[in-house]
Amino acid sequence: MIDKRLQYISSGSTAKEQYANILGALALGIEWIQLRFKNACVSDLLALAAEVKKLKERYDFTLIVNDHVKVAYELDLDGVHLGLNDTPVRAARALIGNHKIIGGTANTLEQVMQRGLEKCDYIGLGPLRFTKTKENLSPIIGFSGYAEILESIQHELPPIFAIGSVMTQDIAPLRRLGVFGIAMSKDIESQFHERNYINTVNKFLYAKYA
Repeated sequence: MIDKRLQYISSGSTAKEQYANILGALALGIEWIQLRFKNACVSDLLALAAEVKKLKERYDFTLIVNDHVKVAYELDLDGVHLGLNDTPVRAARALIGNHKIIGGTANTLEQVMQRGLEKCDYIGLGPLRFTKTKENLSPIIGFSGYAEILESIQHELPPIFAIGSVMTQDIAPLRRLGVFGIAMSKDIESQFHERNYINTVNKFLYAKYA
């Protein structure tokens, strides 16, 4: 069951930058990390993921990895996030087990429904707007896209997270539209010096919206 509403997607072109940003996010109070180290070789990703996992000795957080199911399995991480062209959910589930988190990206209503049928634990829907952190970006859906998709859902689905250059000021309107949570990267990194940032974000995330 997904109960956390805020996910930090790591960024950085080197393992050193990645680790520093993840450490900064944890110090800020982030409790869910998606390790996303694009264009890194598997050995470098494994090494970084192993070092980040050691931080669980100091911080209580959920750690999933982007795309690499075998890395999640080998290091016994908390789960994996799968893009539209990554390992099929069924194959990932067979490898890492039912007790692990599997998130899946979606860009359209049809893909949201498919992710539901695949029994993902959560769905990353977006992008909200253009983002430099992702190559081969899917079509931007904007607030109107979220409204249209969420209003069209007729039955219960896994929690839906907004992705794609989401900023703090977007949280309340997205929650009002029916989004369960958000995944952010650069906006969190820009707030490493603001020690009350998480409290502010949580007020928006956990407020009751009509």
